[in-house]
Amino acid sequence: MAEETLVDYSLSNSDTLTKYKTAARIAHQVLETVTGWCVEGEKILAICERGDRLLDEEVGKVYKGKKISKGIAHPTTVSPNSFVTPYTPLASDPADAAVVLKPGEVVKIQLGAQIDGFGTIVGDTIVIASKENKDNEISGREADLLLATHYANELLLRLMIPPGLMSAGSEEEKKKAASEKPITQSKITQLLEKVVKSYDCNLVENTTSWVFERNEIEGKKKIVLAPSEGQKGEGVPEVGEAWGVEVGVSLGSGKVKTLENRPTLHRRTTTTYGLKRPSSRQILSEIVKKFGTFPFSLRQLDDERAAKVGVVECVRSNVVRQYEVIADKDGAAVSRLFTTIAITKNGLMLLSAPPSPDLTKLKTDKKITDPEILKILEQPISKSTGTKSKSKKKKKKPTKKAVEEESDESSEEE
Repeated sequence: MAEETLVDYSLSNSDTLTKYKTAARIAHQVLETVTGWCVEGEKILAICERGDRLLDEEVGKVYKGKKISKGIAHPTTVSPNSFVTPYTPLASDPADAAVVLKPGEVVKIQLGAQIDGFGTIVGDTIVIASKENKDNEISGREADLLLATHYANELLLRLMIPPGLMSAGSEEEKKKAASEKPITQSKITQLLEKVVKSYDCNLVENTTSWVFERNEIEGKKKIVLAPSEGQKGEGVPEVGEAWGVEVGVSLGSGKVKTLENRPTLHRRTTTTYGLKRPSSRQILSEIVKKFGTFPFSLRQLDDERAAKVGVVECVRSNVVRQYEVIADKDGAAVSRLFTTIAITKNGLMLLSAPPSPDLTKLKTDKKITDPEILKILEQPISKSTGTKSKSKKKKKKPTKKAVEEESDESSEEE
């Protein structure tokens, strides 16, 4: 009898990293295209449908002939203004299907791809430009929101780095740095609150970053920002792990509420249960075959109307989880960024990350002045390996000068 071969799915296996990177390349490419579709007057439903078709097309071009699973790790979602959770309307819900993008709206875009169960998700926030605003300049509270989210994300990424990993100096100094206790999750929230409050914004409560595993985007570890009562994170980031890092910022209080909109985003759980209705069993079978344990929208199933009926028992029996539609309690605009990272011995590798905003087009008189925050933002997220690549040239760390001068420059121009 032949011995079963154990496959190494860790990040130390170059094949694993290659699959992550391939999925990330697809996610980046589709995000850029979908962002271009998000203009005044476009229907959100149409954008989501086109985005998923493009994800399927691009995934279909890689690993041809290989007996591995591949597909969408997160459906295309376009969430307007106060929506916190990813939003993906259905064609069979006329009111939601008719929603169009409006100028000045703060819109969150999120999507992802997976190769062999290694998923990468990316999310960005944009402001829908009006036809008159040809320069795409953003001012006022929307500029405050985007800047607060950008710098909060940059700070959180640096706080994800394990103690001592980026230390320089003698071996003794490195060991001493590595022996330091990891930063606590309460301290992470405190530091990020300093950033967003510099722009008169607040963190969205219970924004959660998860460790990623094969076929799992909500692993055993999590970091919960601004946790509400009864909520808390678990574990600390370590070398050899992939994480989905999320930041949510609000122009309101950051408190959230559940909307009456139909939940359309779902995900299979590991719970097993004998479903009674044939329609439910049929829907579950399709879910398992098409999506595995990755999130999906009901509109991606063959018969959307039948899916709306069949999924009810699946959710009630906890074999499928539904994501409630959550929004800012005050109805205020919300911004979100989502980055998939790999933690290596050389620091953070940004597998899929939102594009850096053009800070010269964000006009505000607010800025970060806290010395502790500015010092952390000065730190690199990875060590130089002596090789130059296009990706490294594109990714620049935010400098203290950039943070402090951005508002001064805008004031002079105005």
